[in-house]
Amino acid sequence: MAKKTKVERLTNYDPAEDLGSDEAIAIFMAEAFQTNDAGYISHALGVVARAKGMAQIASQTGLSREQLYRSFSEKGNPTLKTTLAVMKALGIELTAKVAAAA
Repeated sequence: MAKKTKVERLTNYDPAEDLGSDEAIAIFMAEAFQTNDAGYISHALGVVARAKGMAQIASQTGLSREQLYRSFSEKGNPTLKTTLAVMKALGIELTAKVAAAA
């Protein structure tokens, strides 16, 4: 008799499912900002928006859900105006500080 092999099915992981608190969101976004990668940061904002509820964010910003999904997808390129509106709706502040000397 041939031995049967167990097949495991993998599912897609959605980090939005683990962002249930403002503290988790703050940590997630702080780590995204540390990358200095504009594409990753905008994608991370999209993840947070999904965690909070895209319909709610759309309502608060006056933007359509479709526009938000498109802007904050992996290939999206949101304008600064859109980014700031979403950050405000999410309760995330952008601050500036002097960069550490190299």
